[in-house]
Amino acid sequence: MRYAGAAAALLAVFAASAIAASVTRTEANNGNLVMEDVPEIPAEIVDSLNRYQNVRGANLQGWQEDGSGVFVSTRFADVDQLHRVDSPGGARHQLTFYNEPIGGVTTQPRGDGIIFTRDAGGSEFAQIFLLDPATGVASMLTDGESRNGAVTWDREGRRLAYQSTARNGAANDIWLMDPEDPEAAEIIVESQDGSWWGPAEFSASGNQLLASNYVSITDSSVHLVDLDSGSVTLLAGGPGNTSTNYPVAFDDSKDGFWLITSQGSEFQRLAWQPAEPGADIEVVTDDIKWDVSDAVISRDRKRMAFAVNENGRSAMYLLDPRTRKYRPIENVPTGVAGRMAFSPDGRKLAMTLNTATTPSDTFVLELGQGPLDYGNLTRWTYSEVGGLDTTAFREPELISYPTFDKVDGKPREIPAWVYKPAGEGPFPVVVSIHGGPEAQSRPWFISTYQMWLAKLGVAVVVPNVRGSSGYGKTYLGLDNGFKREDSVKDIGALLDWIALQPDLDADRVAVFGGSYGGYMVLASAVHYSDRLRAAVDIVGISNFVTFLENTQDYRRDLRRVEYGDERDPEMRAHLEKISPLNNVEEISVPMFVVQGENDPRVPVTEATQMVAALREQGNTVWYMNALNEGHGYRKKENRDIYQQATVLFLQQYLVGQE
Repeated sequence: MRYAGAAAALLAVFAASAIAASVTRTEANNGNLVMEDVPEIPAEIVDSLNRYQNVRGANLQGWQEDGSGVFVSTRFADVDQLHRVDSPGGARHQLTFYNEPIGGVTTQPRGDGIIFTRDAGGSEFAQIFLLDPATGVASMLTDGESRNGAVTWDREGRRLAYQSTARNGAANDIWLMDPEDPEAAEIIVESQDGSWWGPAEFSASGNQLLASNYVSITDSSVHLVDLDSGSVTLLAGGPGNTSTNYPVAFDDSKDGFWLITSQGSEFQRLAWQPAEPGADIEVVTDDIKWDVSDAVISRDRKRMAFAVNENGRSAMYLLDPRTRKYRPIENVPTGVAGRMAFSPDGRKLAMTLNTATTPSDTFVLELGQGPLDYGNLTRWTYSEVGGLDTTAFREPELISYPTFDKVDGKPREIPAWVYKPAGEGPFPVVVSIHGGPEAQSRPWFISTYQMWLAKLGVAVVVPNVRGSSGYGKTYLGLDNGFKREDSVKDIGALLDWIALQPDLDADRVAVFGGSYGGYMVLASAVHYSDRLRAAVDIVGISNFVTFLENTQDYRRDLRRVEYGDERDPEMRAHLEKISPLNNVEEISVPMFVVQGENDPRVPVTEATQMVAALREQGNTVWYMNALNEGHGYRKKENRDIYQQATVLFLQQYLVGQE
């Protein structure tokens, strides 16, 4: 028996070697993009996609201190960099020039300094830099090894609070730094349990800090940090009050603060609370039955603005912090709002806006004398769309479809966005599944979808399966732990819905998704291969146990809350049972696997082990790995080839089969 086992093992080695030897390997972008069994991309595909791949956006990053202009991040070469715009429609003056994209940007109050973060190769181990815009010189303030972010200036522009893993590489602590003496930075809050701690805002005196402790998307709390004594006081959420609580800002009375909270509600609401432990909250937006997604306050504390996620679309409001009255901003384009920021004098509100047919751009709302008064909304940036006719872009329709379980005796409804090309159909279908899993697909402008519609003639269906945010905390928790595959069943129900649509071709359906969406692609291929033609898995989880064991230390405990703790024997057995890698024999559709070598979230081994298993049983599988990327492709040269290869893959295995 011993010899038989050894022989079997030897045969497996030989078989694996034979498979490896038959793989066709090519490289691009100076060897940084490695492809296996990916055919040469025809020139006609490269040429036809070029304009769609030269779309860019301009995302707000803050105001100049004198209020004369704004900072935006946009791409004029390979990756997003920081630019200054001095007037509506004015030129974009580039301020940073790196081969890697910049991350978060924070402008210095009462000064000209600009803080930004930047990592290397998609590792997400971001460092903090201080840029002098006058000289263009940026100095690195952190150690070059730890992961840093969530940077907050004090109100005088003298000190920084930020999150860092510098203490031990795993804990998400809060640190305090004088940027003129970065070596003297010190820890002010230690994370003892692996949860996420981050600063929100300094008090006017500078001796207190509002801080957030994030355990999971349904469990976060607000704390008050006394910088003199070092004490940390729980203000909202925490044990016995499990809920979402995000600090917004101190008020002007110095005895309270604003927060976004789900206490006592299915949805996140804007509220005010005295800065005292156990104090009752005062809910301000109780009549709004959707999530308040973001809120900002002016520097003088006389105005606030907030955004509401209404079934995916953004509604914008102005609020008077003193009277608690608010009114909608009526002249905002229908779409999705991004970052908001009041000008230093509080007389303007800048925001990023994105619609289904236009990429992200920066707009500025003129404000009146009163906190609720406003005038014109002016577009400050005009991002390019490759010279394409935007009137030809297709807007999605919001639909809902019934799934397998019931609510109040009726089938549960799953929301989805449906993009359809021009014409009569029936159209092949790409089901695009978001990551997270606690994310939400919204009607953003996505050039990839418009490209597929125009060049492949496919429809794109984008479901928000159970576990998605934006629909209340009950819906959010429907896929947790042992209920993980219930979200996969929602894809099965979507396939049933597609089969009933006369203008959709149920015989030609592909699944596409990244990160957790990549897991959903693999799981869908396990359960529904007989109903699918192709699958595209981008940085997806193939085995929950190996994923949890190998994801970066700083995020492992955060993921265990959502997926389950692999150290628990019962949960480990469940995770092994549902992992696509352990059910690979059920997959029979052609697969395109896309990965970044430096991915700290879903390690590259999740891709390589899945590719090897698929090849071992003779499946068609294309594999692409970028050696200078992490969790997704941020460099245009890599992203272009990945998009071209995806079109070729769908052309061959989805559209081309009748």
